[in-house]
Formats: sequence, C-alpha cells, structure tokens
Amino acid sequence: MSKNEFVCDCNIIHKDIVNKTLKEMEDDELLMKLTEFFKILGDTTRVKILNALDKNEMCVCDIANVLNMSKSSISHQLSTLRRNGIVKCKKVGKEVFYSLDDEHVRQVFEVGIEHINHK
Repeated sequence: MSKNEFVCDCNIIHKDIVNKTLKEMEDDELLMKLTEFFKILGDTTRVKILNALDKNEMCVCDIANVLNMSKSSISHQLSTLRRNGIVKCKKVGKEVFYSLDDEHVRQVFEVGIEHINHK
C-alpha cells in the first residue's frame, strides 16, 4: 500500500455533500462537552473503575479492594467521575454505593470494549 493511496487528487467540491454535512454537524459547544467526556475516560484508573461498576454497584472500599488501590485514590477518581455525570451514588445508612450514571454510560463503555475486541 503506497503512502499516498488515500490522498484525494481531485479539485472537485461536492457542494451537496458539504452543505448536507454542515447542516447535520453538532454545534461547537456540544462537541467541546463530548471532548471533555472522552478526556475523563482517558485515564486508566477511571476506566478500571467503570469496568468494575459495569459489573456491580459497589462502595469505595469494595472498588479499592478489587483494584488493589487506596480508598483515597478511588474516592478522588469517583469524585471526578461523579462531577462529570459518569457515575452516581446512593447512601444506604453509613455506606455510599456507586454505579454507572445511566444506560448511556454503560453503552459507551461496552461498545468501546466491543470495538477493541473486534479489531
């Protein structure tokens, strides 16, 4: 495969496609929020936490045990995930249990895994 195999050599602008695409593009504010969402997921510890929470709702102690990390470091990462709407928590007595915020977060995580496994 040559280096330039995928370079477009034409000078034709397909105005209908360009105009249609411009109308369908998301606005910059939404795309910036999406960028931030993916930046949050761009951390190995946070992805490991999501992996654990994709399996079960868990408290900080349990997550720390599963990931062999300190409660403090897990709490810090959970705080970031929670502030960004990726995980949620509920208090039961003195315990706080974390789970993925909603089905969309679960789908993003699982589709990412599926994509990588099928490459």
